[in-house]
Amino acid sequence: MRAGLRSAWIRWVFGALLLSVLAAALVGRLTERRARADLVASMEADARLRQVLLASEIARFRLLPLALADDRDVVAAVRGADGAAGALNVKLGALAAATGASVIYVIGPDGLATSASNWTDPQSFVGKDYSFRRYYRDAMRAGSGMQFALGTVSHRPGLYLSRRTAEGGVVIVKLEFDRIEQEWAAAGGLTFVTDRAGVVLISSRPQWRFATTRPIAPAIAAAVRADSGAEALRPRPFAILDDAIRLNGERRLLQHVETDADAAGWRVHLAMPLQPAVGGVVRGSAIAAAIATLALLALAWGLRERSRRRAIRTSELEAAVADRTRLLRDEMEERAAAEARAADLREGLRQANRLAALGQITASVAHETAQPVAAIRNYVAAARQLLARGDARQVDDNLGAIARLTDRIGLVTAELRGFARKGSGTIGPVPLADIVDGARLILKERLSEVDFTAPVLPDDLLVIAGRVRLEQVLVNLLQNALEALDGRPDPAIAIEVQVDGDIVSLVVADNGPGIDPAVAERMFTPFVTSRPNGLGLGLVIAQDIMTDLGGTLRLLPSERGARFEATLRRVP
Repeated sequence: MRAGLRSAWIRWVFGALLLSVLAAALVGRLTERRARADLVASMEADARLRQVLLASEIARFRLLPLALADDRDVVAAVRGADGAAGALNVKLGALAAATGASVIYVIGPDGLATSASNWTDPQSFVGKDYSFRRYYRDAMRAGSGMQFALGTVSHRPGLYLSRRTAEGGVVIVKLEFDRIEQEWAAAGGLTFVTDRAGVVLISSRPQWRFATTRPIAPAIAAAVRADSGAEALRPRPFAILDDAIRLNGERRLLQHVETDADAAGWRVHLAMPLQPAVGGVVRGSAIAAAIATLALLALAWGLRERSRRRAIRTSELEAAVADRTRLLRDEMEERAAAEARAADLREGLRQANRLAALGQITASVAHETAQPVAAIRNYVAAARQLLARGDARQVDDNLGAIARLTDRIGLVTAELRGFARKGSGTIGPVPLADIVDGARLILKERLSEVDFTAPVLPDDLLVIAGRVRLEQVLVNLLQNALEALDGRPDPAIAIEVQVDGDIVSLVVADNGPGIDPAVAERMFTPFVTSRPNGLGLGLVIAQDIMTDLGGTLRLLPSERGARFEATLRRVP
């Protein structure tokens, strides 16, 4: 009996221990699966946040070439204006320091860099030929480009963002990802970005750059090396085991997740260490079951703590993305508001210039309208006498003459109203003959005092301009010429028009004393003038208008008098 009880007790203890071991193993297995599923879900959210942060950083720098493509200094440097490249070097250097860009540079239509933010460095980009770069060819062909490659001078990898300018040049901003890689390394785990071919571009382990993550065809590998400038692609730094990876030379497994590819084909990968498996075959006595239970409790606490830390890290990343997005939006709004204010100020200055010009030609307008008004008065008096005599035919002739005189007055006043009106900003095809005729009509009285000549222009000679603004430029140049001829015994002004392909050149020449060489060098600078009563703003406003119209205004060399040339784009 005692032997039977002892045998039953042994069987019960053994069964309890076995059940404890099995229960511990089952709980451990379930806990392990749940923990791994939570880890994968958390890592996927973390990887998407890192992808959003990377996209936000690239989008912020993508605005730079877009904004610089129409910048006046960039257009002048691409066009080859005197001193423009040097001024642009200083501007790009300050802009690169303020934005954190690695380098900003401008390439001309010939493929040579005209200006660069690193112009003071011994390895400056200025003068280097970059026509072989894909980002340059893509920008010239499609308007913009993007290429991840090693720098030919710095040998540092980075993303090149390019944009074509209006004059056929290209603006490039290079973005390096050292700071982002450091942030990823500090956030924990292994983070790396691959392109469409599976080649690592950006990584929290810099030694992984240009390493392959999957087998690729030799032709594709050669194309990647040629495009990126890498001498060779590094071998894969890990082995792939289902949804985990094992680093070369290590035994531990890392859980691996990746995001969907973005528009450029880039994927963000994240690898985190796996939690050790819970459970296993429990040997021994009831102590083993207790240890297994404690282990399960410790694992649950560790998973909860890890989840809490990851939630804090995810919250910090989300806050960083929100802050950067808000700063980018505020920066764009401030830039748009500043550009709108600058446009309003420029148009206000042009309007003031036009009104000042009208004030100077008031006497001319009064004389131009006084003669027709006096003639109308005489025709009316004569018509009354003819009516009294019953001569209806002669009265009709007088009324016709009066109508022609009122048309003449209406033409003058309409031209003046249009000239005084604030410009709409619309640019389009305008007959050049209308511009010349309008300026002649406004200044008719003063031009009658000099020997004035102008060509007869065809009606189909159209240029890209705004009528009021281009007329303002021509009136300004003619007024300057008239003031320069004051007191000359043989004053003469000539308008010359030349057509060269799709460029129309409009020249205003006089036989006055010419421009003082000391003033000529700075005549397009505000408040620089040779006239005692001049403000020195007329030519500055005129040049600003011509730049907005896509043309130029400059002083031509002349042996006698002054010659100013305005160039415009011709409508085919």
